[in-house]
Amino acid sequence: MHYKWLSTSVCLVSLITVSGPLHADVTGHDFIDVFEKLAGKHPGVRKGHAKGVCAIGEFMPTEVGRRYSDSPLFSSGKSAASIRFSMAGGNPHASETARSPRGIGVKLTMADGSVHNLAGLTTPVFPGKSPEVFLGLLETLLPNEQGKVDGSQIMQYRHDHPSTLPQFNWLQAHNPPSAYTSVNYHGIHAFYFVDGQGKKTKFKWRLVPKEGEVLLTDAQMEQLPDTFLANKLEQQLLQGPINYELEAVIGHEEDETNNPSLMWPDSREVVTLGTLSIRDSGDVSCEPINFDPNRLAKGIEPSDDPVLKIRSTAYAISFGKRLSGQ
Repeated sequence: MHYKWLSTSVCLVSLITVSGPLHADVTGHDFIDVFEKLAGKHPGVRKGHAKGVCAIGEFMPTEVGRRYSDSPLFSSGKSAASIRFSMAGGNPHASETARSPRGIGVKLTMADGSVHNLAGLTTPVFPGKSPEVFLGLLETLLPNEQGKVDGSQIMQYRHDHPSTLPQFNWLQAHNPPSAYTSVNYHGIHAFYFVDGQGKKTKFKWRLVPKEGEVLLTDAQMEQLPDTFLANKLEQQLLQGPINYELEAVIGHEEDETNNPSLMWPDSREVVTLGTLSIRDSGDVSCEPINFDPNRLAKGIEPSDDPVLKIRSTAYAISFGKRLSGQ
């Protein structure tokens, strides 16, 4: 079984963690530094979600989004979609049967040239409530002078930092998907719709496959090769487009917007914003794209989530390193 994994652009969790100090004044550089220590240096490769595959498609909105937002994403017809599916972690050779999140990045380009990005995971929560907790988790994964992690401190760290537990527990309860397109993707962070009068409505987005979720069995996790997801996606698309519903979970006043380690109650209203249709895969068109989740269309704004905020800096540093061959 594959248990240890690293994620650098959107999340990290491991079955092996130890207690460590929290940091004040965390920066994007701190994350990139520890990402490279954990996963090794892979010049020209993304520092997080290093292994992935490109796809292309389109997004067609419903009229529902116009109730909440004056965004052109919901009023200008079809948007072109550049998509990247990926494995969590900085290892470009990661096993695709690993009990870890898969990721998705989507760049939606509207008719007027404006852009809206989505960056999500197959887990509905992030492995820490703040950049400080997340960085502390990352640093505790670094081996000691003997090249080992002291497993006896695992429970202590999680006891001291309980916001690391929800994603950990979710991963243990759910096997990984049988295909990149057979699983839900969650935006994790809260955002705001903004209408023409300036009224704001908090929401979290998710992508739900129209054909439903299909997860690997325990036997498949043991038997499948380390690389199979890109080929499976290609074979699926030979049968026709793969469709996802883009949904918004509408938040209530009491729902937290600054803690991505928490899920909102299941009772919240869910509306369908449109359909993402995936039509082809296998080229490299997505590789130059920075899927910064803070690049948003007019009429959609970020929340006060500190993890969401720091992602822009970390993504930019990783993007610069990648394009310069570092």
